[in-house]
Amino acid sequence: MSRVLFIVPPLTGHVNPTVSVARALLARGHQVAWAAHARYVGHLLPEGAEIVALDDARFDDAWQSLRERSKAVRGFESLQFLWQEVLVPLAQAMLPGVTEAIARFRPDVLAVDQQALAGALAARRSGLPWATLSTTSASVVDPLEGLPKVKQWVDDKMADLERGAGLTPVVSPDLSPHRVIVFSTLELIGNERAWPEHYRFVGPSIQDRPDPTPFPWESLAPGPRVFVSLGTVSTEVGARFYQNLVEGLGDIGAQIVLAAPPALVPDPPAPFLVRERVPQLLLLPKMSAVVCHAGHNTVCESLAHGLPLVVAPIRDDQPVVAHQVVQAGAGVRVRYGRMSPKSLRDAVLTVLHDSTYRRAAERVRDSFRAAGGAVAAADALEGLV
Repeated sequence: MSRVLFIVPPLTGHVNPTVSVARALLARGHQVAWAAHARYVGHLLPEGAEIVALDDARFDDAWQSLRERSKAVRGFESLQFLWQEVLVPLAQAMLPGVTEAIARFRPDVLAVDQQALAGALAARRSGLPWATLSTTSASVVDPLEGLPKVKQWVDDKMADLERGAGLTPVVSPDLSPHRVIVFSTLELIGNERAWPEHYRFVGPSIQDRPDPTPFPWESLAPGPRVFVSLGTVSTEVGARFYQNLVEGLGDIGAQIVLAAPPALVPDPPAPFLVRERVPQLLLLPKMSAVVCHAGHNTVCESLAHGLPLVVAPIRDDQPVVAHQVVQAGAGVRVRYGRMSPKSLRDAVLTVLHDSTYRRAAERVRDSFRAAGGAVAAADALEGLV
């Protein structure tokens, strides 16, 4: 039996993939725990999960301000914001707690989310074998490759973090030299380069992840259905998007299942079913297409069911993920800032009625199934013991 410590940031999309991997490890007799902000992500973990809690108070002070300021940034500006205002301060705040969590839990292996930079620093200081969990494939393809000045700025920030932790700067300090587990496949990412031998492309980790969220299943109408979501972070900036959605999709001959606060979509047309929260993994098999912000989890969960996509990226890694969807032939991209009811309508009708998009989505789905998901990720972690 081995002891595996997951180190995660307080972000839903970065915690969810660890749940199925942890369940696979537990089924094999291993012991697992999470170094995490319990107040923010504890509800996402299995009942009875062992949490080595990090200091929520250190995160509370800045989180609300960051959420508000993040609404004003778009595109690559948001990547700079992500590093300067979120990832670097978060790493500095998390490092003492993560170091203590390692001392308390005494793991054999560390599984570190790529954006939990404190985990990478603490792993190197501990000398333990560790794996990077790349929960967004945008990170492993280097979204800043075409922006050398921004890339240098990020590298300098990382080097400062390393020196502050008493470490000598190295190339790509957020990526483990032992194992990098990517929750995607080359069918989606693209295969234009040679990948190091310690990389494992396992596809999405969505198996064995129960979701008790209630849903009125009897309200699903016959015929095509389109699921729409802006994810957990972007929902609050979607007022104009929702207006375009209502005006553009109210009469396309499909039911629109929208995950959004009902107050933001008052008096939706009859084809709309609006719920603040939905059991997404259970709902997707009943859909015909998906409209989303190109968040990595929603994209991969949709493609895992062979569903074509309309992607409207807003910030952070989303433009890169949207590009991957389009390059794979599995969806259509619309400009979030310049979207009109007509452009959204045209895009949705295209993926619903042009079968080439569904066939491409099914090719990605098949690659996900072959990659192994959570079981393959658990295998990769076991290989480090």
